[in-house]
Amino acid sequence: QRSLALVKAVDNKDARINDILDAVRKYTDVVGARCEKSTTETWLIAELLHRFITNDEHMINLVLDSLKITDFQSTLERIIGSDTSRGNIGGKGAGLFLAKQILYHAAEEDPLLRDIKTPRTWYLATDQMIDFLHYNNLEELNSYKYNTPFHLRITYHKIVSKIKNSRLPPYTVQMLRIVLEEIDNAPLIVRSSSLLEDRQGSAFSGKYKSLFLPNQGTRLERLEALIDAILEVYSSMYNPDAIQYRRERSLLNSSEQMGILIQEVVGQRVGKYYLPAFAGVAFSRNSLRWSARINPEDGLVRMVMGLGTRAVDRVNDDYPILFSIGHPELPVNQTPADIRHYSPKHIDLINLEENRFETVNASSFLKEAGAQLPGLHNYVSVFNEDFIENKNAFFLDTQKDDMVITFSKVLTDTSIPARLKRILEVLSEKMDTPIDIEFAYDGEHLYLLQCRPQGCGTFNAPAPIPQDIKQQDVLFTANRFISDGMVTDITHIVYVDGDAYHTLSSREEHYAVGEAIGLLSGMLPRRHYILMGPGRWG
Repeated sequence: QRSLALVKAVDNKDARINDILDAVRKYTDVVGARCEKSTTETWLIAELLHRFITNDEHMINLVLDSLKITDFQSTLERIIGSDTSRGNIGGKGAGLFLAKQILYHAAEEDPLLRDIKTPRTWYLATDQMIDFLHYNNLEELNSYKYNTPFHLRITYHKIVSKIKNSRLPPYTVQMLRIVLEEIDNAPLIVRSSSLLEDRQGSAFSGKYKSLFLPNQGTRLERLEALIDAILEVYSSMYNPDAIQYRRERSLLNSSEQMGILIQEVVGQRVGKYYLPAFAGVAFSRNSLRWSARINPEDGLVRMVMGLGTRAVDRVNDDYPILFSIGHPELPVNQTPADIRHYSPKHIDLINLEENRFETVNASSFLKEAGAQLPGLHNYVSVFNEDFIENKNAFFLDTQKDDMVITFSKVLTDTSIPARLKRILEVLSEKMDTPIDIEFAYDGEHLYLLQCRPQGCGTFNAPAPIPQDIKQQDVLFTANRFISDGMVTDITHIVYVDGDAYHTLSSREEHYAVGEAIGLLSGMLPRRHYILMGPGRWG
């Protein structure tokens, strides 16, 4: 009897989302978190997963016993879609939902996992993009992915313009108004969450857009900014790099629908800025060893002060703090000069007064606003000519000290490394694969932002290196920081002469080199040529 109404709602293929949500609420009111699961409730959980969370059968099999019907209520309450929507919350949304529930139930017996939070999140259902295309008579975009790579690249900007000048269906706009009323003026991030995203073997890292919104101004200004961000994420589904990524993985013919997450940004106000104390990405497996004491299973973290964008996305003008979760006491760099050189020099944050996302100089920010950042002494050290000094809150002088972001006390005097390690262990064991997560710390709570399978292409056994290679035949060599692996059957090398490249004076000339490489990339056999050139390559 306790589940009869819910069985009828779930078994009705034409049931509206609100009908199922009402049935889940009534079930929760009657049962709460007390009862044992019956076979009927196991079936209900599987059906709810299929309908709203994921179609990944392997993942459903792994997590089915970790979920309860009551776990679905908060997510169903925040799905944005038509009453007849049959879409789900997409790959990124599914990864976060499943990880949150696994950790929540594991925390009942593990103190390290208690009080791990996730940000408030709303989910624009994946099939709402179909409604969007239909509403704007853009159905011709369904076949756009079958064009040649060259055609995709020369027409993509027109596709972006066409989508950005379209309109969301009225019911979607009305639901977005409700979201903005509920979230008030808290900064937002609008993130892609497509059907194929964050699955085993297809993470789509960096292929689709994520956009920060300060969410300041009038109601109309905030709504227009949110709609514009959603349209930009929609347009990124037609990005030539994303389509090429699908083609390489034989996913071009798979149904790809773009869901969207609207998340409250984790952080705190510091003067006119909004940012987390630190954020980053953590991996179950570590392919970079800077000490013989570090094992691949020890895990790896890339961490920065402020928004985690500079830890998730590699940038050519800065460095994150790297540490092994299993051995946070083993620094990558030893000398004071190296510690300073390889420390983060910029901070990504939100300027609330200017209503924009900004990258600021770390040294300038620490002097301007560091005194207003609680716990600053845990995140920075003081550079002296011969040594790096850690000061407490009473002796740190933000105006006079030469501060370097090191997170030294976070790594040695807090439970953060141990908590990250335990999160990775529990999630990778339950999901039966190495995983990586995005996280943020607002000065009080640790937040989980994303969870997905970690790419495993670098986890092979070390390749045997021939011993009879002539010295003049060695292009380059290294004994640290290079992951194991071997690439065979190379037929071509595309080489960009560094000296000649640096003599180019105009942006057009640099773009011309890029276009030439792009043409060669389309002509040469994939994964059978090497691209070499100056600087850091994506």
